[in-house]
Amino acid sequence: MASLMENLISVLEAEASEYEILVGLSTNKTPVIIKGDLAALQQITDEEQIVVGRIQHLEKQREEVIGDIANVINKDVKDLKLVNLIEMLRDRPEESGKLAKVHDKLKDVVHRMERINEQNRELIKNALEMVEFDLNVLQSMKAAPATANYTKGAYTTNDAMGVNEGRFDAKQ
Repeated sequence: MASLMENLISVLEAEASEYEILVGLSTNKTPVIIKGDLAALQQITDEEQIVVGRIQHLEKQREEVIGDIANVINKDVKDLKLVNLIEMLRDRPEESGKLAKVHDKLKDVVHRMERINEQNRELIKNALEMVEFDLNVLQSMKAAPATANYTKGAYTTNDAMGVNEGRFDAKQ
């Protein structure tokens, strides 16, 4: 049982470290989203995918260790949570303390991750709304009513208001 607890603590500490890396990448992503640097955003996203892959591998290891612990203590895996395990180990203060510390660390890092992801989600949502607004403005300029401009032969030119030969004029 002691080696299983050591394995569990080791896996949880590795998971917490990987989540810390993920928090750092997500934090780095925020200014990139604000700048609209798609190349840098793609690079960060690729790095995040690598870290997520490592986290998934660690998660499988954690599930295996928890399964082994559940077999040893004759409990159902579904009912065996870290909080319950910490409570069961109260007569072993060293293991209980380490497990509680790692549990709190994981809880904290996941909470920070959620907060940063929510902030980035809002930034991306705002950027998409701005792009949609810009597209609507450009489309409405093309659909503007024709002006009453006439040529020398008294024919209308059918120019649309605000549209100059299909080019964007940055000075307007």
